[in-house]
Amino acid sequence: MLFSKINIVPRWIILMLDLTFCMVALTIAYYLRYNLDFANLVYVPFSRNLLILTLINCAVFYRLKTYTGIVRYTSAQDTFRILIAVIISNAIFLVLNLTAVSFNYEPLISNKILVLNGLASALILIIYRVVIKQFFIYVKNMSLDKRKVIIYGAGEAGLATKRAFDHDLKLNKTIIAFVDDDLRKVGKSIDGIKILNAASIEDLILLHKVDELIFASFSIPLERKSDVVDACLTNNVTVLNIPSAGEWSGKQFKTAQIKNINIQDLLNRQAIEIDCSAIKAGLKNKRVLITGAAGSIGSEIVRQLMAFETDLIILCDQSETALHHVYLELEETHKETNFHAFVGDVRDEKRMGHLFENYKPHVVFHAAAYKHVPLMEDNPAEAIKTNVLGTKIIADLAVKHGVMKFVMISTDKAVNPTNVMGASKRIAEIYVQSLNNSLSAKDFVFSNGLSYINELDVKPITKFITTRFGNVLGSNGSVIPRFKEQIEKGGPVTVTHPDITRYFMTIPEACSLVLEAGCMGKGGEIFIFDMGKSVKIIELAKKMIRLAGLVPNQDIKIEFSGLRPGEKLFEELLNHHENTLPTHHQKIMVAKVREYVFSEIESQIYDLIASAKQNDDRQVVIAMKKLVKEYLSRNSIYEALDYEVQQ
Repeated sequence: MLFSKINIVPRWIILMLDLTFCMVALTIAYYLRYNLDFANLVYVPFSRNLLILTLINCAVFYRLKTYTGIVRYTSAQDTFRILIAVIISNAIFLVLNLTAVSFNYEPLISNKILVLNGLASALILIIYRVVIKQFFIYVKNMSLDKRKVIIYGAGEAGLATKRAFDHDLKLNKTIIAFVDDDLRKVGKSIDGIKILNAASIEDLILLHKVDELIFASFSIPLERKSDVVDACLTNNVTVLNIPSAGEWSGKQFKTAQIKNINIQDLLNRQAIEIDCSAIKAGLKNKRVLITGAAGSIGSEIVRQLMAFETDLIILCDQSETALHHVYLELEETHKETNFHAFVGDVRDEKRMGHLFENYKPHVVFHAAAYKHVPLMEDNPAEAIKTNVLGTKIIADLAVKHGVMKFVMISTDKAVNPTNVMGASKRIAEIYVQSLNNSLSAKDFVFSNGLSYINELDVKPITKFITTRFGNVLGSNGSVIPRFKEQIEKGGPVTVTHPDITRYFMTIPEACSLVLEAGCMGKGGEIFIFDMGKSVKIIELAKKMIRLAGLVPNQDIKIEFSGLRPGEKLFEELLNHHENTLPTHHQKIMVAKVREYVFSEIESQIYDLIASAKQNDDRQVVIAMKKLVKEYLSRNSIYEALDYEVQQ
C-alpha cells in the first residue's frame, strides 16, 4: 500500500505547519473582526502582531512539545496539549497588551481579535491533525481482503485495542464491531465502531463472516469465556487475547502483543483472595527454607515469598542449572531481598545438616520430590529415597533445630494410591503427621534411643502441616506442555485413555494457597484445596488442537496409548475413610484422616528405607503396601503383590 510506506514527517516540518496555521488563524480573526472586509485593515499593526504572535507560538510550542506527536496517531493527550499551548500563547499576548496600556500606549491588538484568534488557532490545529489521522485510517481500511475482527469488551482495554489497530498501518485487519455483556453499552459507539450485544455472538459471527475475535476485557467470567471460545472454534473463528495490563508499556500495547488464546486461559480460575496480612505477620523477619526451590512449585513459592519482608530466603535444590536460572531471575527482579542459593540433595543428611546449622531457618516449605508416576513405578527405591527419606531427613532436622513450621507439599495421588509415587507421598504424609502428634505428646524418642528433645534440649515447637492438590498448569512434564509440543510437531497427540480426567490448578494459585495454609495451620493438619471441576483429557486435547487452528483427527490425529503403569482414570483428594472440615478460606479445607502413632510406624519406615538403600524394589513395594493399607497397584507389575500382602 502506497501510504503505508510514507515515513514519519520530521518534527521541524510539523512545527512549521503549526506556526503557518496559526498565522492563517490570526488572518481569519482579523477578517472576521472587520466584517469580512479588509479595506479598513492597517497592514503595519497587522504585520507586527503577526510577527509577535509567531514568535510567542514558536516559544510555547517548543516548550510544550506540541510538534513531537505523530500526526496520524493524534490522541486526546495531543489535543489537550494543543489547547493548553494556544491558551498560553494568547494569554502572553494579553499580558503584552495590558503592559502597553499601563504605560499609556495603544494596545497591540484588539481583545476581540485575540479571542477569535484563540478559537481559530485551536480549531485549525486540531482539525488538520484529525483529518490526517482519519485519512490514514480510511486508506488502511480500503483493502477488500482484510480480516474482519470483533473486539469482546467495550471498556478501556477494548478502546486501547482498537487504537492499537489504528496505529498499525501494516495490519491487514478491520474492526467491524465491539461486543459487550453490559446492556447499558449496547447500541452506543466507540470511535465510530458500534457496540453490539455479546449474547448473540454466534449470530454476529455468521452475519458478518467474522474471521477473528479478540478478548479485550479482564473481567469476563471463565465459563462465559469458554462458551464464546467454543462458538468461535465451531465457526472457524480465530480467538486472540490482549496482554495483561501489567505487560503494557506506557499504558499501551502493540498489536504484536496480541496472541492466540491458549488452553491455560480457559482453565484458569478467577483470582483468589488470600490473607496477605496474616502471611506477612507470620513470615516477617523470618528465615525461610524452600526445598525443591528450582521446580515449578518451589520456584513460585520463592517468587511469592519476595513480597513478605522475610529476613532470608534459602533456595535449596540439587539441580544446579535450574537453581541457577531461578537465582538469576531473582537477582534481576528482587535485588533488595536477601536470598541464598544452596545446592544440595535432601537425601544427603550431612549436607542438609550443614544447611540447618548455618542458616537456622524458622519456616520450611518442603517441595522437593519425585513426581512422575511412570518413572517412579519403574524405580520404587528412588521414590522412597527422595520422597520418604528426604522428607524424614528435613523433618527430623526441623525438629532438631527448632523450626517453627514445616509445610509439606503433597499430591492428590496420595489418596487411595495406585502407584509407587502416590504411595511414597502418602508415607511421607504419615511420617510428618505422626511426628507432629508425637511432639505434641512430648514423647519424641526414636527407636534407636536418640531423643532430640532430651539430649539436645530442644523444645518441641515444630508444627507440621501438609497440603494436597492436583495437577498444576504448565508445570514441568505436565500434559499441557506435552500436548503443545506434539501439536507443533504435527501430531499425533497421545492420550492414555478416552475417559481419563484430571483436576487442574494454576501454579500461582496453588502456591498462594500453600502459603495461607501454612499460615493458618496449627500442626498435624492435612489441608486440601478446592480444585474446581475435573477436566476430561480427551476434550482438553481436542480444544488445544482447535485453538491452534487445526481440526482434531483430520489435521492432527489423536491416539490412545493406554493407561500407564500405576495411572488412575480419575484422581481423588480424600480416601473413602476421610471427610473434610471447612476453614475461613472457602478454597481450603482440612482433611480428617486416619492418624498413626509415631512409635508404631517408625520401625516400618526404617525397614522401608533400608530396603530402598539396598535397591530391593520388590521388598520396597511390599513394605509400602504394609504401611499404606489402601495402596492397591493398578496396571502395574506390582499388582501381584497385593494378594501376597493381604495374606
